Amino acid sequence: MTALFSLAGRTALVTGSSRGLGRAIAKGLAEAGASIVVNGLDAEKCRQAALDMQAEGISARPAAFDVTDEASVTAAFQQLDDDGVEIDILVNNAGIQLRKPIVDVSAAEWQKVIDTNLTSAFLVGREAAKRMLPRGRGKVVNIGSLMSGLGRATVAPYTAAKGGIKLLTQAMAAEWAEHGIQANAIGPGYMITDMTEVLMSNPQFDGWVKARTPARRWGRPEELVGAAVFLSSSASDYVSGQIIYVDGGMSAVL
Repeated sequence: MTALFSLAGRTALVTGSSRGLGRAIAKGLAEAGASIVVNGLDAEKCRQAALDMQAEGISARPAAFDVTDEASVTAAFQQLDDDGVEIDILVNNAGIQLRKPIVDVSAAEWQKVIDTNLTSAFLVGREAAKRMLPRGRGKVVNIGSLMSGLGRATVAPYTAAKGGIKLLTQAMAAEWAEHGIQANAIGPGYMITDMTEVLMSNPQFDGWVKARTPARRWGRPEELVGAAVFLSSSASDYVSGQIIYVDGGMSAVL
């Protein structure tokens, strides 16, 4: 049974994996046997993250590129092609947050969040699929959010992007499932990351999260690994177009 969840012999590209949730997911996939392509915008941070993983016995290589820039994404995949690296698993994790009332959000701010959280998944997903389709196999895991299905004040661009991730995932499934490529998503709840430190340090917000979440606590990045391994492995070969919420039960209750 455990062989169903093995990622041995597979290579996973995890965007935004030089830190945070992406790094935790990358390490979890590596523990299941995958080789890792570490991505981030900062080349030095990418290189260091790959070295840190190598020091832990993980097969990892850096691939610094801008996931929001079409030319950069295309060039990165061409380099992987040239190096003989086939991406079997893509995790579209790169993302940013912006907390402002809608009336204070500029068009440029809106576009930056949409590009980083949604357009990047299209661009990187497209290039990965171009290589997966001829092989007749592949896994795409898009990182959504609680906001893939629920709204919250002051995060409209993020909510729109993560809602888009859910439907982009379904569109990918509609086109690629018959070709042996499964596209699914993970919707994290409130997780302990550098992006949420400011929220955790706010006693009122921290209290709200713990009271609103049936598990009565924040999630840990490593708690996304189980869902990520499942959706990246043969165990999910007949699962497509779905979003798994890893949120301590928050989305299940009023």
